[in-house]
Amino acid sequence: MLSEGTQQFETPDFKLILVKSSQTVAALNPKGAGDFDFTPGDLLVERSQNGYFHLGDITFRLRAGTSGAWKNYSSAAIRTPVSVLPASKPEFAAADLSPAFPADFPLQVTRVWALDAGKLVLRFTLKNRSSESIEIGGLGIPMVFNNVLNDRSLEEAHAKCSFYDPYIGGDAGYLQVTRLSGRGPALVVVPDGKTPFEAYNPILDKPDPWGAKPVFSDPTPRGITFEGFYEWMLHTQAYAENEWKAARPWNLPTGIELAPGESKTYGLKFLLSDSIRDIEKTLADNGRPVAIGVPGYIVPENIDARLFLKYLSKVKSTTVDPPGALTVDANGTAGAGWSAYTIHGRMWGRSRLSVTYEDGSVQTIQYFVTKPESDVVTDMGRFLTSKAWHDDAKDPFHRSPSVMTYDRELNQIVMQDSRVWIAGLGDEGGGGAWLAAIMKELVQPDKEELEKLQQFVDGVLWGGLQYKDGPHAYGVRKSLFYYQPDEMPSGYYRSDFDWSTWTSWNKAASERVDRSYDYPHVAAAYWVLYRLARNHEGLVTNHPWDWYLDHAYETSIAMTNFAAELGAFGQMEGDAFLQILLDLKREGRTQQADTLEAKMRARAERWRGEAYPFGSEMPWDSTGQEEVYAWTKYFGYKDKAEVTLNAILGYDPTIPHWGYNGSARRYWDFIFAAKDRRLERQLHHYGSGLNAIPLLSEYREHPEDFYLLRVGYGGTMGPLTDIDSD
Repeated sequence: MLSEGTQQFETPDFKLILVKSSQTVAALNPKGAGDFDFTPGDLLVERSQNGYFHLGDITFRLRAGTSGAWKNYSSAAIRTPVSVLPASKPEFAAADLSPAFPADFPLQVTRVWALDAGKLVLRFTLKNRSSESIEIGGLGIPMVFNNVLNDRSLEEAHAKCSFYDPYIGGDAGYLQVTRLSGRGPALVVVPDGKTPFEAYNPILDKPDPWGAKPVFSDPTPRGITFEGFYEWMLHTQAYAENEWKAARPWNLPTGIELAPGESKTYGLKFLLSDSIRDIEKTLADNGRPVAIGVPGYIVPENIDARLFLKYLSKVKSTTVDPPGALTVDANGTAGAGWSAYTIHGRMWGRSRLSVTYEDGSVQTIQYFVTKPESDVVTDMGRFLTSKAWHDDAKDPFHRSPSVMTYDRELNQIVMQDSRVWIAGLGDEGGGGAWLAAIMKELVQPDKEELEKLQQFVDGVLWGGLQYKDGPHAYGVRKSLFYYQPDEMPSGYYRSDFDWSTWTSWNKAASERVDRSYDYPHVAAAYWVLYRLARNHEGLVTNHPWDWYLDHAYETSIAMTNFAAELGAFGQMEGDAFLQILLDLKREGRTQQADTLEAKMRARAERWRGEAYPFGSEMPWDSTGQEEVYAWTKYFGYKDKAEVTLNAILGYDPTIPHWGYNGSARRYWDFIFAAKDRRLERQLHHYGSGLNAIPLLSEYREHPEDFYLLRVGYGGTMGPLTDIDSD
């Protein structure tokens, strides 16, 4: 593939380097950003073999006529040199891709790289060269940008890599590619001509053992440091009939039929935005439809949301699917070319608003309607302290009474899992349920629920999950559940689980206290009960308020003593440590406050000396930034607080889609904390709310910064979609 070398082209925005033999992208360098490359150009040699996708490739699922089996074709499958065609301005590279496809491929595919009004465009013309009609039921353009973090240090990853997120908005869709550092410029990929963004298809590296079988694959190994590449899908009918037939697509699946000799052209345009915050301005400046939802795209039934649209063509009509899920009322113009609408949620769950413009373009916006926020929180508290409440005095692992992980498909508590922490009240997979139940009480206390949660604290947490005496006093063990078959009756552990991997800790491993990520959960639980005991009469009665504050303090200190290695990193919900410190100061507990502050300052000093202080047990993570921001802000390290804030904005987008708006990037949690184990760009989860904390904290200091509010509010509302209507 590389034997013929490369060729370089200059555009007003980019330096584009193409591989001569394939005319796929070897590098896409934005002007004014040094040698930064949006594509994985530094991996070109190792990714130059058959099967590796590059920007400029294309995939098909098609069939002769309108029935029969779909056949799959990819320009990346066999790297045979393409047939170069003459190119004249504004084109600078053109090729017939026929050599890249097998002999039975019925289309002639011509690809052109060109300039259009100074903007880089990629166009494909598909011509039916056969004697019968061809139905195209799947058409995708792989989006290959450098989100490959494999074998990179944190500093190198922030310097070289990008994340990208889709607006799956039909004719108004786009893909935004943002640098890990959060700095500009940002790349925005938009349709050129009629090229709808119908779906976003992950390109897997191999069959998923939990069921997903890739139609097209790329050998680049997916894992903790690489979530995979994706395809911009223009047509998806073949997928809807097969792999996706049990799913509800974001947009209606389509296909096209080409008669013999008929041609169809699709294209993408590459825009450069000065910064992430300017993406919507860049879209508007280039005549693209822009949608801004206020407060976002998650709409509780008791609020009136607003939607602002801006486009060169006027709105012709709007439709909602399912019918009646939303009401849409036009409010006239809002100045500067914007049209305003009031959106009201009527039906719980997902809904799609389709906006048809007078020029025929159709923009889709995805909403999620919830119950009123207070009702959702009430439902969660009730559910967790009833259906997810485990009360069995004979539990051999002493997990009773407690709120435990719940399997919503089977509607039962998860009593066993080979990832033992999930059934052991540890980590996020096992601790998330009881922590959510306790945190709920901070904003919406309920005496009956608190009585149960106090039983949990005194009967399971203190003296069980957390040691109350001995050399590890206040240390938090990793899990109450463990795999130790020689201690249990024969056949006790489920035979359908694989207990042979590292995730099946034995008793000794489960009792270790060196996992720092468990400590903030416990400290936060004590802190909530301190606040409730201090500020309310009769809600928390098992201990006086100072008992809970002391335990919150001691737990915080214990993390630095017993789990210093991982504790050097920012912790998820580590902001709780700051709240504990502030309350110690308010209560006049000077000695405790000074000790805790010194411990936290030592951690912050380390972060101060790092270019990107977001270390984790993972090579890259999006959970520590919340605490790093809190302490660097508190200690006056403003430069590091700003670096942290920018990094959050690099992986936390605002997009006209409820699932992506304010959804801080996570893609491996399902492996460690979900029923179905797989790598997947998750939508809303704990990371959304977690990263909203620093964004909204910064917004309070800068209330003119509407962008921070939009992303932060989207992240705050996101977890509400994880609470179902029951």
